[in-house]
Amino acid sequence: MTDTLVHDAGETLPTEPASVVKLVRNILEDHKAEDTVIINLQGKTTIGDYMVITSGNSTRQVISLAENLVQKLKMQGLMPIKPEGLPQGDWVLIDTGNVIVHLFRPEVRAFYNLEKMWQADLPEAETVTTAH
Repeated sequence: MTDTLVHDAGETLPTEPASVVKLVRNILEDHKAEDTVIINLQGKTTIGDYMVITSGNSTRQVISLAENLVQKLKMQGLMPIKPEGLPQGDWVLIDTGNVIVHLFRPEVRAFYNLEKMWQADLPEAETVTTAH
């Protein structure tokens, strides 16, 4: 059975994690996020089903990406948890419940290197990389 959410207009929207990831990826791509990586966490941890890691070229772009993502998720009836790190714009975390999104400036992303950490801990992790 597929989890669904009834939108204000009466249409049903899928809320299963894979559909949320697809929606997040599309929003990020539309707003020129770079080097997006999706890591499947299902069965590996309880913090979420997927992790999305992406970059913006500057603090301003990271903040803009985060604001647009939150706004568009809300428009789709998803209520993400308030973003963490938004005022600084170096690393913004958006938790949708089952999909965790990390938006970084490239230098900060390279420093923390979450992809390597999660892939080392999760050797079976599936990753999908998109580049613009």
